[in-house]
Amino acid sequence: MPDQFTREKAEPSTRSGVLLIDKPAGLTSHDVVARTRRIAGTRKVGHAGTLDPMATGLLVLGVNTSTRLLTYVVGLDKEYLATIRLGVATTTDDAEGEVISVARAGAVSSLEAADIRSQVARLTGDIEQTPSSVSAIKVDGKRAYALVRDGVEVQLKSRPVTVSEFEILDQRSASTEEGADAIDLDVRVVCSSGTYIRALARDLGASVGVGGHLTALRRTRIGPFSVSEASELDTVVVAEALEAPAATASRLFRTLELSEEQSIDLGHGKKLALGDDVPDAAGPVAAIAPDGRLVGLVSVSAGRAKTLVNFPPDPESGIEPASSGASE
Repeated sequence: MPDQFTREKAEPSTRSGVLLIDKPAGLTSHDVVARTRRIAGTRKVGHAGTLDPMATGLLVLGVNTSTRLLTYVVGLDKEYLATIRLGVATTTDDAEGEVISVARAGAVSSLEAADIRSQVARLTGDIEQTPSSVSAIKVDGKRAYALVRDGVEVQLKSRPVTVSEFEILDQRSASTEEGADAIDLDVRVVCSSGTYIRALARDLGASVGVGGHLTALRRTRIGPFSVSEASELDTVVVAEALEAPAATASRLFRTLELSEEQSIDLGHGKKLALGDDVPDAAGPVAAIAPDGRLVGLVSVSAGRAKTLVNFPPDPESGIEPASSGASE
């Protein structure tokens, strides 16, 4: 059986769709995109939200025209399962960094479970969080982690995030490579886009006075998409695993069923007269053709629909794509 690093381009397809992948540890999100491009036979692949190489779990990929849907996935809330080690702090706030501090003797063993829960509660809700200096945030056009790697000291600004759920699932004693005592916490976190789980680990460790870092991270959900639906990278057949654009859009937005004539008109950039009984929607509404194809995302105002993003038919559908010109 060919391994995931040497698979040939086996399932080339011009089909568009959303692909859910369960990312293995050791790969960057870009690695997953690059390999998906190879096995799908198209350069048009993107992802909605990175995972660090150490992390596993859900990556939402867009293939061909469905990359246009990724903008609306990036900002969705996310769920993670993670392990936080209290008693040791690292340069990267996770297990891949160098140890910079170890709790003094007896500090970890004296921690009360109630104290830990109290600090977890303080890190729940609407909070200000300073991302790790080795995050992918851009500073003067360069990624923060790249600046740190080049020896530049990076100080990132705090930002508002929402941690809607921060739950301790299990707590157990652990020992570090340095022989110091530590506590491992298995946690479940539901949070807004832009929240750094390793920053939560760092801040929890600091708040209880012993330091902390992340030792394991798995993303289990992005919005309505669950890792239980995802395919393994080393066995996925892209053409079979793709979710149709209309199905994905229907998960994300209200839908509008079009007639054949309306589908053609919208595909040509025309506004549609829908009637006053159709409620307004400034945000996207998924416009679906009679054959189930996603024609576009539209806004609705005063009984008229206007295209926000169009989705040309795939070449293999046999439908002629409309010209790019728009008219009233």
